[in-house]
Amino acid sequence: MTAILEAISIWSIPVLVACVSLYAIIKKVPVYSVFTEGAKDGFSTAVMIIPYLTAMLCGIGMFRASGCMDFVTDLLSPITGLIGCPGEVIPMMIMRSFSGGAAEGLMVDLLDQFGTQSQIGRIVSVGLGSTETTFYIVAVYFGSVGVSKTRHSIAAGLLGDLASFLAAVIIVNLMWF
Repeated sequence: MTAILEAISIWSIPVLVACVSLYAIIKKVPVYSVFTEGAKDGFSTAVMIIPYLTAMLCGIGMFRASGCMDFVTDLLSPITGLIGCPGEVIPMMIMRSFSGGAAEGLMVDLLDQFGTQSQIGRIVSVGLGSTETTFYIVAVYFGSVGVSKTRHSIAAGLLGDLASFLAAVIIVNLMWF
């Protein structure tokens, strides 16, 4: 089974690119000019989202530098301990809603410190894979298309993140500990 999954992971992208290119050629689509037009549009979109991305990253830096992250971690540790979630996991849980890169950095630190086969290592691995960067999506994607009223998007995204982390804690504790 592992060999089949490995073959699929190696060949899936090249086969997909070849199939799409072949289909475009059959339909007489000018592949190169369409590709370069899309790249040009992508570049202009990237330039347009820079202010939103900068504001979000600045906010994350202030949140961490102010000591607020440590305060929230200390506040939530007794509560998360009741469900079998170590307090060391909380900063990554919080940061995941803001920035995938920052959350991955925190996860790497935890994996280096506690190991990949530890309870903490497994919880952060499952949690990172099952959650989304809610505030990043709102800041960058909504900002790039001019959406200013997010309605229930943030609340729904954060509730989804919370449910995913709770499920990660419960599943890891049931399966391995």
